[in-house]
Amino acid sequence: MPDRETVHLAELHGDGISPELSASVHEVANALPIAVQFHPVDLTLEARRKSPTACYDTAVAAIRDRRIALKYPTVTERESPNKILRDRCRFSVIHRPVASLPGVKTRHDGKVDLHIIRIAVGGTYEDAGRRIGDDVAVSIRVIERRPSREAALYAFELARRLGCGVVSSSKHTIQRATDGLFEEIVLDVARAFPGVAHQVELFDALLYKLLLKPEAYRVIVTPNEYGDFLSDMACGMVGSIGLGASASYSFDEQGRVDLAMFDPAGGTAPDIAGKGVCNPSASLLAFAMLLTHAGCRGLGQMVDDAVRQTIAAGETTRDLGGTKSTKDFTAAVCRRLTPRS
Repeated sequence: MPDRETVHLAELHGDGISPELSASVHEVANALPIAVQFHPVDLTLEARRKSPTACYDTAVAAIRDRRIALKYPTVTERESPNKILRDRCRFSVIHRPVASLPGVKTRHDGKVDLHIIRIAVGGTYEDAGRRIGDDVAVSIRVIERRPSREAALYAFELARRLGCGVVSSSKHTIQRATDGLFEEIVLDVARAFPGVAHQVELFDALLYKLLLKPEAYRVIVTPNEYGDFLSDMACGMVGSIGLGASASYSFDEQGRVDLAMFDPAGGTAPDIAGKGVCNPSASLLAFAMLLTHAGCRGLGQMVDDAVRQTIAAGETTRDLGGTKSTKDFTAAVCRRLTPRS
């Protein structure tokens, strides 16, 4: 784990607005009272077209060397860079925090403060399926013990730190073998956390209840596709999928986080690339998550607070109804980088 004086991280450069997002992160990093050493890797589409094997080998080596990485959006052409990195680094758990942001217009008046823990592999996403004749298609649904246990352990440890409970959600009454195994594994993990409340909710009912009373939920753990659906819906509840950041984790044999990669939820936005108007909030929030994971919890919280305070003050980019350029927004965040008292 990096020390508190210098944080070393692999920085995976991508396409579209990625250079502008990187510049914003670097400016914020330079304003912090620690040194942040970025180790760049070129994952642009141009580089991948020229030498895909070398690109991914370099990226994986950098992630393994530094143990933490910050990735920017990449174009998917023949292959998904995210899937390749997930497979090669054995990322099995995705953590997506989603919280209401004062100053962001929404169509929902509830307060959202969620941590969605999603198994990053398996489910219905593991098998693209096959056609049988003209009228039938079939695919295999996969639930594995190890990633299910890793997701459950991460969720319960997070809930214990936050002082809240865990909700596990699936369709175990219908998908009795697969989702039933997931819930059995979560229940087994729950026994090791007697101080953390646990309840099981069917996924369709969870969506309904979450829309009615989001304040009742903090940590939710789900299989792959359920977490995907839930993450996008939750981002819609807080006003923008472009404000979401996430973390992908792999674990060692003892269940401890081994590798971690942090990234914004948004895409490459080629229509505004190079114009200096993109919103870097999600990348800055991802950077805040990285700092927290690296042991700089106070600085991570400081960056997170500064981004949220800037948005709440109305100093926003045009996607949120403001007039600030990417550079001006970043400068406003830097002005607010003061530690909590």
